[in-house]
Amino acid sequence: MPSPNALTYNGWATTVATLAVEQTSTVSGVVQFSSTPLQAVAPSILNLSELRIQRDCDLNQLNTSSSYTFTTGNNVLTIPVADYVAVQTLSVNGVPLTPVSREFIQNVYGTNTNPTAPAYFAPYGGDASTSGNTSTNFLVGPWPDQNYAVSVTGYTRGPSLYASATPSLAASATTFISSQLPDLLIQASMILISEFQRNFSATSNSPEMPGNYEAVYQQLLKGAIVEEARKKFQSGAWGSQGPTPIATPTR
Repeated sequence: MPSPNALTYNGWATTVATLAVEQTSTVSGVVQFSSTPLQAVAPSILNLSELRIQRDCDLNQLNTSSSYTFTTGNNVLTIPVADYVAVQTLSVNGVPLTPVSREFIQNVYGTNTNPTAPAYFAPYGGDASTSGNTSTNFLVGPWPDQNYAVSVTGYTRGPSLYASATPSLAASATTFISSQLPDLLIQASMILISEFQRNFSATSNSPEMPGNYEAVYQQLLKGAIVEEARKKFQSGAWGSQGPTPIATPTR
């Protein structure tokens, strides 16, 4: 798929510096902001911008799958919290489990009676030892009577473009966001950079600059959301075509 002027890290830094009227220098092949404070917050600017785009757009490319194991006599499936932002499906032997409430599983499958292949699952919460920072738990029912391979699909986080801010990658490597949504990435970054420039003093504040970038971001976001819906066949009439005010009924 052709990339619409894909942004490398150097391309991103040069573009936002030009828009922000900031000076840059190239050190060991990596473009850096001449402003030391701005260079220090560059990782956060990229990270916050990319997180916002991922949350706003629900990017189809960030849906992935992995395999885990239901163990005999254990009705809790533990998944590392870093694996998914949100789990969508669990399947055993190609058969998807039905998502239900915790109370349903606790009432119907509260004890290890008549164990068999799990058919239901429910979010159960995080691990107690780290307050959910290590694992996400899912309650399943019935209790498994043997070990079962389980396929899990869900939404994950994409890598940050800042990971490519190295001499060997800064001028060549891209991410899905920087290659397919460079317009949103620039606008989201400029909102934060303009806040950094204008809201840094206790005696002066100019909210108009970030406000303008926010307005453009919102305009671009509308089209990006529609595009993501088309990829997932969630557009008009549950198809992949762009929405139209005329051909709205299902065929």
